[in-house]
Amino acid sequence: MAVLPPDHPDRLQLASEVHARPPEPLDTPARATYVAVLFDVEARKQELAHIEALCALYGVPPPKPGSTHFSTGLDTLRFKWERHGEFSGYTFCLTGSGGGPFQETAVSRLPEGWLEQIPGSTIVAAHATLLAAAESPPEATLLAHHFDGNIAVGAEIGDGSGFAFTDFRVHADGYARFVVFDRSLTPRQAGRTLQRLFEIEVYRMLALLALPIARRQSPRIVGIEGALAALTDSIAQDQRSDDESLLQELTRLAAEVESGLASSQFRFGACRAYFELVTTRIAELREQRLPGIQTIEEFMARRFTPAVATCTTVSQRLHDLSERVAQTSALLSTRVDITRERQNQALLASMDRRAKLQLRLQQTVEGLSVAAIVYYVAGLIGYVSKGLKAGGLHVEPDLVVGIAIPLVALGALWTIRRAKHHIAAAEAGQPPAREL
Repeated sequence: MAVLPPDHPDRLQLASEVHARPPEPLDTPARATYVAVLFDVEARKQELAHIEALCALYGVPPPKPGSTHFSTGLDTLRFKWERHGEFSGYTFCLTGSGGGPFQETAVSRLPEGWLEQIPGSTIVAAHATLLAAAESPPEATLLAHHFDGNIAVGAEIGDGSGFAFTDFRVHADGYARFVVFDRSLTPRQAGRTLQRLFEIEVYRMLALLALPIARRQSPRIVGIEGALAALTDSIAQDQRSDDESLLQELTRLAAEVESGLASSQFRFGACRAYFELVTTRIAELREQRLPGIQTIEEFMARRFTPAVATCTTVSQRLHDLSERVAQTSALLSTRVDITRERQNQALLASMDRRAKLQLRLQQTVEGLSVAAIVYYVAGLIGYVSKGLKAGGLHVEPDLVVGIAIPLVALGALWTIRRAKHHIAAAEAGQPPAREL
C-alpha cells in the first residue's frame, strides 16, 4: 500500500466534522424536547460536569474530555448534547405519544432538578410531537387543540411525506410547540425534520438578540447624525469658530460612533449569519402551502425578516456614520491646514519686516562703529604724536591726527566690508572672494 505524506494536524477532525451532529432517528409516534442555553466561560467548564453527573445516574459512559457533541441512551430516554459557538443544545427524545397534547413530555423522565441546573441561560425551549398522519391534512380544530387555540403556521413538507406546524409562541409552561404529522417519513427523515424545526427556532432567537441592541442604538445614531450635520454645516459656511473646539466635538462623535460599532458589530454580524441559517433550514423543509394556513416561510417573511432588516439597517448606518465622521475630519483638517498656512505666511512676512529693520539698524550701527573707531584711533595717534614731539621730534600732533583720520576711516570701512563678504561666503558655502 502506498504511503501518504504526513497528515495535516486537523485533517481527521475536519473530515469528521460533516458527521459530527447527525439527527436522532425517531419512530412514530414520538416526543422530543429541545433546550438551548447561552453560556459564558464558567458555564462551559461546568457543562461537562453536569452531563457527567447525569450519565453517572444512569450508568452510561460520559462524554470524553474536550467533546463538543455527545449522544447516549438514558433508559427509555434518548439524550443528545451539542455545543455550538455561543450556545449549547440539549435534545431529549422518547418513543410513544403519551397522554394528551404535550402533557407528558420527554423531559418529564429526567431526574428532578437536573434540567433547571443546566449552566447558562435559556434562549429556546421547545416540545415537539411526532404523530401519524391521516389521509387528509390536519383540521383546524386539531391544530387549535395542540396550540391552545393559537393560530398555527405550517405546511406539507418533504414533498408530501408529512406535515409540520407551530405557533411560534412560548406557552404557559415556558416551551414553544411543534407538531409533525408523519405520512411516509423514515426514522432518519423524522429525526432530521424535528432537528430542522428546532434549529429554525434557536437560530431565529439568536438572530433576534441583535434587535434590542438596534433599538437602543437608533436614538443614539439620530443624535450623532444631527450633531455631525450641524458641525459639517458650520465648516461648509466657513464660520470662523474655534477650530480646536470643533475638532474636540468631532473627536467625541468619532469615539461615540466607534463605541457603538465595537459594542454591536459582533451581534449584528451574528444576526446576518443566523438569518441565513434560518432561511436555509426553511428551504430544506420543502414546504407546500395548505389552504388557509400560512407557511413557515411566509410567517418569517412577514414577522422575522423585517426585524433582521432593522438590525442590518442600523449596522449600515453606524458604518456610514463612521465614514462620514472620517470625511468631516478630513475637511476640518484641511481647513486647519489652510489656517495654519496663512498664519505661517503672516509670520514669515513679519519676520521679513523684522529682518529689514535689523538690516537698517545694523547699517546705522556700522556707521556709528566707524565713527567710534576713527575717534579712538585718532586719539591714540594724537597721544603718540604728542609723545614723539615731547621726545624732541619736530612733529605737529594736530597735523598728524588730521592726516590719519581719513586713512583710519577708510581702513575701518574696508575691514567691515571684508568681514561682511567673509560671512556671506560662509553662509553660501563658498570660499570668500579675494579682495585687492
